[in-house]
Amino acid sequence: MRILAPDQIVLDHVAARETAIIERAVAWSNVNSGSRNANGLAHVLALLEAEARHLPAEVVRIPTQGSSSVGDDGTVRTEAHADALRITARPEAPVQVVLTGHYDTVFPTESTFQTVTTRSDGALNGPGIADMKGGISVLLAALEAFETHPDRANVGWTVLLSPDEEIGSPASAPLLAELGARGHVGMTYEPALSDGTLAGARKGSGNYHLIVTGKAAHAGRAFHEGANAVAGAAMIAARLHALNGQREGVTVNVAKISGGGALNVVADNAVVRFNVRVPDAQSSAWIAETVRQIAGEPPFPGLTLDLHGGMTRAPKPMDASQTALFEAVRETGALLGQPIAWKPSGGVCEGNNLHAAGLPNIDTLGVLGGDIHSDQEFAWPASFVERARLSALILCKIASGEIDALKLKALRLETM
Repeated sequence: MRILAPDQIVLDHVAARETAIIERAVAWSNVNSGSRNANGLAHVLALLEAEARHLPAEVVRIPTQGSSSVGDDGTVRTEAHADALRITARPEAPVQVVLTGHYDTVFPTESTFQTVTTRSDGALNGPGIADMKGGISVLLAALEAFETHPDRANVGWTVLLSPDEEIGSPASAPLLAELGARGHVGMTYEPALSDGTLAGARKGSGNYHLIVTGKAAHAGRAFHEGANAVAGAAMIAARLHALNGQREGVTVNVAKISGGGALNVVADNAVVRFNVRVPDAQSSAWIAETVRQIAGEPPFPGLTLDLHGGMTRAPKPMDASQTALFEAVRETGALLGQPIAWKPSGGVCEGNNLHAAGLPNIDTLGVLGGDIHSDQEFAWPASFVERARLSALILCKIASGEIDALKLKALRLETM
């Protein structure tokens, strides 16, 4: 591969818009859009929709499905979610590229981390600047530039910007599955590491909520007439923790136990919340069955157990399609003087969903940064243009056929 004259025009288009690419990401990050901040999500969605309408594409809001949540008191509630934004160009083209991102963040409305500042070393420090409002700006910049390429008619593309990735994509998962099944190559805009390293193989993940119901009683006069749900929850948590080390690569993190009340009352309710990570499909099946067994065996009489949740993202191994795609991206990066490397990650993202649906994808094409999910989150300003140029050139090479998207898709289907 080499950079051709039409490719260079695309790359120059990105470079000329550096200031705007950074400034819009900063503006978006200055609006809180925690996953459960309905007003903030609506505000950011409107900003993204207005920006997307500059593209020669159909822009529509897509309603998402509701999901269930378990309160600390064990009450199961139905939770509504914000709309997703879908941007589509040339759906009839022979090659279809799926680009995804999320506009929610982990920072709730009451967070003290609300605005972007510039550190003394020049890095941008702010909520979502790396994860992933910066990535969304990179995504849009790459498409804006690609639309000037003479071979653009060879490629159709669909962007999905979702409102719930940080809580496991419970509402947008069906949309991701549909796009993954229809597309040939996926590009997702989670941040790379601060040195540009990409995530390669990813573990799968599951979130569980186990409701423990006991029987209330006076702790002094009638202790033995009760059944202590908090004590049962603690025993179950110990059983879950003991699963660590039983199968290579499988981890179980007991994150929270809630419930109970006054000290003189035998607790009649508790909730155990835990996350599991697995390296492969076999381990996923093993942990799901093991958790089911634990949830079917109350540790002592008088308790009932009600399990909610499950595996939310399948593992994403480095299969033949992933390896071929990463090598193509490495070669593309070399043309720009950008060394591309990757390593396994225990983290999960929409790339897991897309891969499970049959789509080979790179899921860390966003900005270079770090310390995400903390008030130290940062992104390097120079990486906005660098990464947008990389994505734009990938699209150019898909359009020219130098990156064979149809072959990549066929490789993925062979392993399903």
